Parts: sequence; C-alpha cells; structure tokens
Amino acid sequence: MRHGERHRRERIAWLRAAVLGANDGIVSTASLVVGVAAAEATRHDVLVAGVAGLVAGALSMAAGEYVSVSSQADTERADLDLEKRELAAQPQAEEDELMRIYARRGLEPDLARTVARQLMAKDALTAHARDELGLTEELAARPLQAAIASAATFAVGASVPVLTILLAPLAKLVLIVSIVSLLCLVALGATAARVGGAPPAVGAARVALWGAIAMAATAAIGTLFGTTVA
Repeated sequence: MRHGERHRRERIAWLRAAVLGANDGIVSTASLVVGVAAAEATRHDVLVAGVAGLVAGALSMAAGEYVSVSSQADTERADLDLEKRELAAQPQAEEDELMRIYARRGLEPDLARTVARQLMAKDALTAHARDELGLTEELAARPLQAAIASAATFAVGASVPVLTILLAPLAKLVLIVSIVSLLCLVALGATAARVGGAPPAVGAARVALWGAIAMAATAAIGTLFGTTVA
C-alpha cells in the first residue's frame, strides 16, 4: 500500500498571484463601474470606464507583480551568491553551521554532523539554500509567471462587471453589477480557500466583505456627485 501525502506549499506562488489578480479585477472594476453608474452616466460611458479599468488594471497588476517578485528573486540570488562565497572560503564553518541547524531540529550531534557532511558532499549549496536560507526550487520567485498569472486573472475577474454592463438594464445597473460581482467574489474566495486547504466559508466571507465595502464606497461617491460622466 503506497503512502502519499498531498501538500499545498507548491501552490503558494501561483495561487497568491491568481487570487490577487482575480479578486482585484472584480473589486476594482466593479467599484469603478458602480461609481460611474451611480453618477447617472450613460451605458456607453460606464462601458468605456469598465473596459479602461480592465486594461489599465491588468497591465498595472502585471507590472507590479513583475517588479515585486523580481526584487524577491534578486534578494534570493544575492543570498545564494553570498553562500557560494562562504562555502568556498570557509567550508568547515559552513558544515558546523549546518550541523547546528540539524541538532536544533532534534538530531543527536554526531548524527547531525554525519547528515551535514553527507549532504554537503552531494550538493553543499542546495543543502544550505534549503536548510539555512529556506529557499527551494518549488518556492523560488518567478517574476514572469507571477506577472502573467496576475494580469490574466485580473482580466478574467474584470470581465465580470464589464459583461454585466452589456446585459443589465441601465436603471438597475448598480444593483445588478454589485450582486453579480459579490456572487463571483464569494465563489472565488471559497474556491481559493479550498485549493489552499482552508475552510471555504471563511475565504468567501472575507473576500465578499471587502468587495462590498469597496463597491458601497464608490457608489456613495458617485451618488454624491451625481453628474453624468462625459
């Protein structure tokens, strides 16, 4: 009988970027649409605002994720370069450091020394990257992947309120966009939580709450100014 465990840590990078992109796409675009519609704009004006929000938001998410994750990748490379130099200059000190790490985790000192020595003999840099720096190939920063995932999921999320503009009656546009967007946020939050191993109800509630606050705020601003957007 085979023993297998399915862990979710390898999903962290892409799941975070995808959820952030989709959530931001729905919330920001729906809030923009609701705010403009509440100001008694025409359907054309609301649609232009929604499409502009989709394009600008997707590109902004891509740029932001790429810059942010690139900074993380730069830091990881710098740490690895430093570790390479230390391994070349002080191999015994680096072995001692690795041994102490394993000893703190519960191994007997002699066994910790043996493990450290054998792992360093096989691949010293990988051993130190994993056990000293906490860096693994599975969780390594991937700027381009994060940028594409965020931009694509933002566009998918933003398309929800944009398509709703085309289908909903103008008189009830604010209400229908809000309801449809909140339902999608609930589904997104629940799905993301389930994929990540968390309770779906908790994920759905926190995403819907912040989405409702954002749309209520922009609707209030649009109603307050109450002028047609040209």
